[in-house]
Amino acid sequence: MNIHRIIAIIRKEFIHIIRDPRSLGMAIAMPVLLIFLFGSSLSLDVDNVPLVVWDQNDTNESREFIGRFTSSRYFGLSGYVNSYAEIEQAVDKREAILALVIPVDFSRKLESGRKADVQLIVDGSDANTATIAIGYAQMVTDGYTSSLLIEAAQKRGGKTAIVPLEAKPRVWFNQNMQAKNYIIPGLIAVIMMVIAALLTSLTIAREWENGTMEQLITTPLKPIELIIGKLTPYFLIGMFDVLFAVLMGQYFFEVPLRGNAALVFGVAAIFLPGSLAMGMLISILTRSQLLASQLAMVLTFLPSFLLSGFMYAIANMPIAIQGITYLVPSRYFVAILKNIYLKGAGLSIILSETMILMFFAVALILIANKKLKKRLV
Repeated sequence: MNIHRIIAIIRKEFIHIIRDPRSLGMAIAMPVLLIFLFGSSLSLDVDNVPLVVWDQNDTNESREFIGRFTSSRYFGLSGYVNSYAEIEQAVDKREAILALVIPVDFSRKLESGRKADVQLIVDGSDANTATIAIGYAQMVTDGYTSSLLIEAAQKRGGKTAIVPLEAKPRVWFNQNMQAKNYIIPGLIAVIMMVIAALLTSLTIAREWENGTMEQLITTPLKPIELIIGKLTPYFLIGMFDVLFAVLMGQYFFEVPLRGNAALVFGVAAIFLPGSLAMGMLISILTRSQLLASQLAMVLTFLPSFLLSGFMYAIANMPIAIQGITYLVPSRYFVAILKNIYLKGAGLSIILSETMILMFFAVALILIANKKLKKRLV
């Protein structure tokens, strides 16, 4: 390889990026915009679930039970109703996801020591939210039941009752259970994968469409020199995007970075060449900017978003799909960033994923070098 020829290609590509506002906008503005939009709108937290109440009992006991729901951050009282027809109307209008129905004999059964039933009506059109809301309601009910048992024991024995078993959960790595703390690190990985491939998917195809590829063919430039020269400017831009994404995550979204920041950039420097080489390989094979950009989006965004573990747990996927996820490089980068951000993991913990990313980068660059032929057909 000739370093002077590589520098000449790097200079040429930088000049093109500066003169082409579309490429510069895609390289800098799009990652920032995507992180802002996805980071602000994408959340798995289920809070303030709309709740309507039909209190047929209307006693201190029923109001105390309702207060357990309304005082929780998980439920928001939308109002009171007086019939099942009003409940149905509230659910149909999306004014309520849950309806709590307290029967007339609620307090009488509690006072006599019998089991009192309450009805919880749930809108199942959103199965995920409904499942989580039922879990919250069960937790509130269990808490109220425990307080009743303790109160009854105190009345019988005249002394403070002791609960025989009490679970005290302690959450590690994400104590406040905030979804943004694990969404933002995964989002950085997904966006970097998509943007990197999109940027370089136009490079070789643009040369063919502009008629400048013939000039490059006539030069003594080797394919590997052309690839390295074209990848380098976008690699530097990609690292700048990573820096901007990390700063946005820490200061705009207030996501704590518990690990070593240098390790984040070190792994990103291994991940980006593979993603850039994938885009360039697509550009080499298609020779069309439109087709290359479309193919790059399909091969990066959908797998990275759906199969990387960013949104959906890989362990819950079918076995066949789990096997496919091993071919998605962003799967490893997502896992690495979550470990660094949330757990403060060091290199020894993420070494295997890092080596896979390194192998992926080298393999893609070698394949691109083999497919880039210095001939017109």
